[in-house]
Amino acid sequence: MPDTPENQAAYPQPSTQAPGVGFPLARLVAVICLATGAVHDAALGPHSGKGSGEPGLVRCLLEVFSRGDVMLADALYCNYFLIAAQMKAGVDVLFEQNGSRITDFRRGRQVGVRDHIVRWPRPARPEWMTPEEYAALPREIELREVKVGHQILVTTLLNHRRLTKADLADLYAWRWNVELDLRNLKTTMGMDVLSCQTPEMNEKELWVHLLAYKLDQVSHGADCSQCWP
Repeated sequence: MPDTPENQAAYPQPSTQAPGVGFPLARLVAVICLATGAVHDAALGPHSGKGSGEPGLVRCLLEVFSRGDVMLADALYCNYFLIAAQMKAGVDVLFEQNGSRITDFRRGRQVGVRDHIVRWPRPARPEWMTPEEYAALPREIELREVKVGHQILVTTLLNHRRLTKADLADLYAWRWNVELDLRNLKTTMGMDVLSCQTPEMNEKELWVHLLAYKLDQVSHGADCSQCWP
């Protein structure tokens, strides 16, 4: 964003940039329809600072998902609290395993080669969660972990007869389309650099970009009738 006092106050530039030679920077998290590429909703926040990470922003978007949906996301989102919230809402997930978690295929209930059902215990309560919210969560959640190639996937889709390892690998591979959609939004449409002098106008500019992107999809024949809340 332009280097104005208003933009700097709302979206401070990274600490790695010296004052006067950097630009205000925002972080954007979007929920994108895999079938059409339509953006269901998005959350915008500062690039750095407490509560500004992607997991924090995505918590603002969970109501976008409906019972029966499947959420695909990378390893950053693979944590007990997000998965438990989606399970409670009737939403399945398929994530890459977070590198901080050790997967031991000798444990759990084996349903195939490097394919097992395990239970994740509830971790300690994070600062952003109230004691009441924490107490309402299950002490354990049941998940399926599979290894495909050099990748470990975690999912709530437990039926190994209906969905094989190859099915899960194919589905997760399609997630890359979302990366291409985001790149298209940011670069092809010029959304990577916003132009307004205040945070409020920059946020409006962002939503105009998203609206124009949807209209472009419709003009090219994408069926987005169910892809905007």
